[in-house]
Amino acid sequence: MRRICKAWSPPRDVTARVGTPARAVLYALFLVAAATARGETDASFRLSAGLEDLPAYFPAYLANGYISTLSAPRGTEATRAYLVAFMDYAAGDISRPAAVPGWTEIDFSSSPAGPDQAWLNKAPLNERNFRDYRQTLDLHEATLTTSCRYLDRGRETAVEVTTLVSQASPHLAASRFQITPDYDGVVQLSFALTLWAPHAPRFALAQMSGPEMEEAVAANGLSLEPRAPATADREALWYPGYTEVRASEGDSGSLSLWLDGQAGQGLPMAMAAAVALPEGVAPETVTLHHDRYRLALDVSMKVERGRPYVFTKYVAMSRDGWGGNAADDLTMAKDARKRGFDRLLDEHRAAWDALWQPDILIEGDPRAQQVAHSELYYLLASAAAGTAWAPGPCGLTPCYAGHAFWDADTWIFPALLLLHPERAKPVVAFRERTLEAARQRARQRGFDGAMYPWESDPENGSEQTPHSAYVLGETEIHVNADVAIAQWQYYLATHDRDWLRAHGWPVIREVARFWASRATYDQRRHRYEIAHVNSVAESNTDVPNDTFTNVSAAKALSIATAAAVLLGERPDPLWKRMARLLYTPLAPGGQHHLAFDPAVIGRSDEDFGGGPIPLLFLPSLDLAMGAELRRNDYEYAIRPSRVARVAAASMSIAPRSIAADTIGSGADAAAWFATNFTGGTLKPPFNVRTETAGNNVGYFLTGSAGYLQSLIYGFSGLRIREEGLVEAYAPVLPATWKSLTLRNLTFRGQRVDIRIERDAAGVVRLTRQAH
Repeated sequence: MRRICKAWSPPRDVTARVGTPARAVLYALFLVAAATARGETDASFRLSAGLEDLPAYFPAYLANGYISTLSAPRGTEATRAYLVAFMDYAAGDISRPAAVPGWTEIDFSSSPAGPDQAWLNKAPLNERNFRDYRQTLDLHEATLTTSCRYLDRGRETAVEVTTLVSQASPHLAASRFQITPDYDGVVQLSFALTLWAPHAPRFALAQMSGPEMEEAVAANGLSLEPRAPATADREALWYPGYTEVRASEGDSGSLSLWLDGQAGQGLPMAMAAAVALPEGVAPETVTLHHDRYRLALDVSMKVERGRPYVFTKYVAMSRDGWGGNAADDLTMAKDARKRGFDRLLDEHRAAWDALWQPDILIEGDPRAQQVAHSELYYLLASAAAGTAWAPGPCGLTPCYAGHAFWDADTWIFPALLLLHPERAKPVVAFRERTLEAARQRARQRGFDGAMYPWESDPENGSEQTPHSAYVLGETEIHVNADVAIAQWQYYLATHDRDWLRAHGWPVIREVARFWASRATYDQRRHRYEIAHVNSVAESNTDVPNDTFTNVSAAKALSIATAAAVLLGERPDPLWKRMARLLYTPLAPGGQHHLAFDPAVIGRSDEDFGGGPIPLLFLPSLDLAMGAELRRNDYEYAIRPSRVARVAAASMSIAPRSIAADTIGSGADAAAWFATNFTGGTLKPPFNVRTETAGNNVGYFLTGSAGYLQSLIYGFSGLRIREEGLVEAYAPVLPATWKSLTLRNLTFRGQRVDIRIERDAAGVVRLTRQAH
């Protein structure tokens, strides 16, 4: 379907006018204050790519906790976009994030229309077509800007495109596209919403065994190996779900597009776009292109040499439970257009500037500082305040099908808790919201209380572990302790007793009831045991008394007793007894912890090197150990680990670095921490963290959170306990660092700066400055 508008007056891309001189002055002062507060963006907030970087280009990530999209080298291509917990539930498959229509495409041509017409988005990325190319991700303001000189048959056009996903107005995203031609003539532009086809093939991952899955992948000519250049995900398995567009339309007169869709057997969604053309320039034609795969406004316009022309595409989107329908989204998009891109950008920058007030500052190591900022950027982009959705291990991307794992409770949550408690809270709120689903799961298996899934659907909390990993879903049950520990950590950090009573306590209580029914008593040995579990070192299946599982369960049971007493509830006496008598495997003489029950100690522990023992040092677990036992654990299971093996898995680095901190070995802590840069899991050019060096499973939020935990809890030695934010271990500092500052932490409603530096005698000291 095509429509051409002949007599037409375009909407203009202008900043909204302030109604009175006084208001105008106030608005101007606001902008000056925001700019002054931000200052010039320093190098640690800027990551850039040139043409020479494109062969290894790994996409960046623009998101605001509700909406996400990946970057592309030109900055104008159609890329897949996702909405929070918007899932496809195809029969036989696990739930997976449904890709919503792509909104980023803006294509451009300076060629005459016809079969040989050249378009920017199809031009090969080389010096022949693109000169002075540069793409920059500004972490401080969360914008992606791409600039170049585009050459097409002797015509040269200076191009700059800036894209954002609004932090201030979460339903909105926008791209500003500016051209400056070195010629007079007619150009064409296309502003599209891409209506993706269903991914093919789709596999019945909810039914296939591991070998069946591998055979199906091979039979379809696919591979799990990453392709070059690096891919954003392993689409053979972590492909996106489908959004069926059920109604779509556009209007060339108002330069707008809109659609309604629905995820496969899932929730409805909507999207709308409003386009603004350069002020004072009338287009020659505006055409609506509308077919099965593309909804677009195609514009032709006369341009003059040396004159800049600015086009802007404003997009609004929503899903059931978050926003309205296409009509509402269209109103939002048009309102954003009326206010103008500069206003939207200023508000977005101000919102991100506020997010950066809590920060991690490193003196003496520019690379570590830059990575700290990129890790924190991706973490903040993946979380939002005031929700009950938990981030998946890969944020708002299809990696690991967007499911919520223990990563949310044990890795992501602690990294946010002191810097941004309001963005940590959705993790614990998600577990409360899905408590009934966890209760039902426990009942189905003959247990009391709540049994949380290994992989939870982020919308409804249902079990979504692929059948090939069924054993993990049934027996890697330490996730239940992780859930309770996070609830208690939130209480300890806030001291919000009303929250604990109404929200945290029901979860903690039901988790304790699960452990009380899951553990068994060995009368001969006078101890409780937990048999038939999958270790957190996942190659070890059906083991009794996995150390990490047992100590975590004991912690959850002790928490339940403490919470009950605090709230005036009556705790089950079994909780305290079981916590005290739950077996913790130790070497003869109690010299160090063992990975598992001695009966299975000969099994492989390759996943973590030393089995799960490094995880005993995680700050949220905060396992009480004497100094000798702590050092013996380190010497037994951590220091001997081959760095190359550990470096291949970004999830493994943090507990080792933190463990070295707790024994006071600053040199070892710095060495483990350095593998964050040398292990191959940090992909150029935008510091995208992957799970392993060779497995480009996509952006791995868990690894980023581990990096941040090493800084927040590792080098500082801080722990969150009932008595406060405690200096549980002496602070350490890498030899090349001058200082480490944890700026503007929030603890129990108070703001505090933590600074770690060497005194005149070279002794590392920690100081606090309350705000």
